[in-house]
Amino acid sequence: MPIFNAFDSKSRANDVMGGVTAAIVSLPLALAFGVASGAGAQAGIYGALLVGLFAAIFGGTRTLISEPTGPMTVVMTAVIASFTAAHPDKGLAMAFTVVMIAGLMQILLGALKFGRYITLMPYSVISGFMSGIGVLLIILQLPNLVGVSGITGGAVGVIESLPEISANIKWPELTLALSALALMHFVPKLLPMRLPPQLLALVFCTLASVLFFDIDAIRRIGELSIGLPSLVMPTFTYGELTHMLISGVMLGALGCIDSLITAVITDRLTREEHDSDKELIGQGIGNIASGLCGGLPGAGSTMGTVVNIQSGATSALSGVVRVLALLVAFFAAADIVEYIPMAVLAAIAFKVGLNILDWAFVKRAHQLSRSAAFTMYTVLVLTVFVDLIVAVGVGMFIANLITIDRLSRLQEHNINAINDSGDASDMRPNEKRLLDAINEKSNTLLLSLSGPMIFGVAKTLQRESIAVKNADTLVLDLCRVPFMDSTTGLAIENVLLDAKDCGCNVYLVVPQRYKWEANFVERHSDLPTFHSRVDALSSLAGSLGIEADAPPAKTDKAATA
Repeated sequence: MPIFNAFDSKSRANDVMGGVTAAIVSLPLALAFGVASGAGAQAGIYGALLVGLFAAIFGGTRTLISEPTGPMTVVMTAVIASFTAAHPDKGLAMAFTVVMIAGLMQILLGALKFGRYITLMPYSVISGFMSGIGVLLIILQLPNLVGVSGITGGAVGVIESLPEISANIKWPELTLALSALALMHFVPKLLPMRLPPQLLALVFCTLASVLFFDIDAIRRIGELSIGLPSLVMPTFTYGELTHMLISGVMLGALGCIDSLITAVITDRLTREEHDSDKELIGQGIGNIASGLCGGLPGAGSTMGTVVNIQSGATSALSGVVRVLALLVAFFAAADIVEYIPMAVLAAIAFKVGLNILDWAFVKRAHQLSRSAAFTMYTVLVLTVFVDLIVAVGVGMFIANLITIDRLSRLQEHNINAINDSGDASDMRPNEKRLLDAINEKSNTLLLSLSGPMIFGVAKTLQRESIAVKNADTLVLDLCRVPFMDSTTGLAIENVLLDAKDCGCNVYLVVPQRYKWEANFVERHSDLPTFHSRVDALSSLAGSLGIEADAPPAKTDKAATA
């Protein structure tokens, strides 16, 4: 695959327009996420610039916009809080090293072609995880919304401090935050303008804070250092290395999921197909660059990407233009940015949290499936109150357990032990006639399996071995088994061993077109083997002196009992 993303475009003007519009959307979000993370507004800007640039150049989705996102910010907030508390002198540098580790993990997953597996996750788990991230973002912004600082301990710490927070509300800051939320909520519904509501709220509420409030009474971003970012070299202690690797893997995995879900949405809008592995490599390069320069981690942003596509962008040039436009805007507005109230940025992040919540699935999950609703709410609660990795792990375990149970119950009906042709609806007339004739002279059991055989049906096979012990002859029909896992294979082997131990004659019927067949037949080369049920029954009938309509068409391995 080509190293660089394609810049060929049907319209350069549309790419420029898309990039500029996406930059207007990115500026307030980058500032808000930078402040929310605890790394500062500049970290948000550096993340938006570097992740956006390298993901656009090296990524696998032509019109994807990458930048710090709500989910990535939530995880980074926890990482920064954890390492700065343990290592006040170099905790922030260690947190940015975690960002580099996350980038390396993404590159590794892309190089190993794991991209297509990332999104093979039940929607109930994804929905619960993203909604949990939204709830986390909302809870973490509550202190800043009301002008209270110094609250630590993550979501649990904020909830435990609610009495203290409510007793120390700063009404000017709460007024600005509520005004920003009102603007972001009502303006898009009342005025069909192309101006992003986040930018509108940022501008109007900042002006209001300067004109109508005491400047020193409102907490603000403060002075920003304009210039090239300083390199942050990888910093770690061997005692914390395990913790850093776990945090990096969690951050990298979240970035993969976030980016590839956005890439799938992009495909639907553009009628194109992205390259998942290449996208992960591009995201990884961007996050390594961001971590080296003290920037926040980023991923594919649904909001920025949709705006970019709706503005007419068709190539990766739009992502590069967005970075240039954002860079110009940052330098041009640096003197103004320092007056932005912290409460307004908290309101922007709070609104992002509300948008991340999967309201549609939350409303109808219990109607679709109780198990899906249970999985989704379990993941949501664990995401908020325990740990992100634990939440995803438990959610995947529950979802897979439910799926396996359902598949096993369905597959139980595809295991049929037939003593009499009247019990079988899928047998052809000549097969029924042969089986009835055979059972007049010999107690014969036809054990027929169909469909994929997963480990959940092994217990059912074990129960059928009781019927095998009471039979003189076993015809084991596996012709309609396209897949057999090792557990089911072992269960079938045990059925055959039990039959042999009881002196039962065994006839095998196996397919020719599936991969598992060759090894299975080779292990049981001592048994008469056929490739169709009628051939096996005909051979058995012949051995009992029963006339068949036609001689059995045995394979090379077939032999009479």
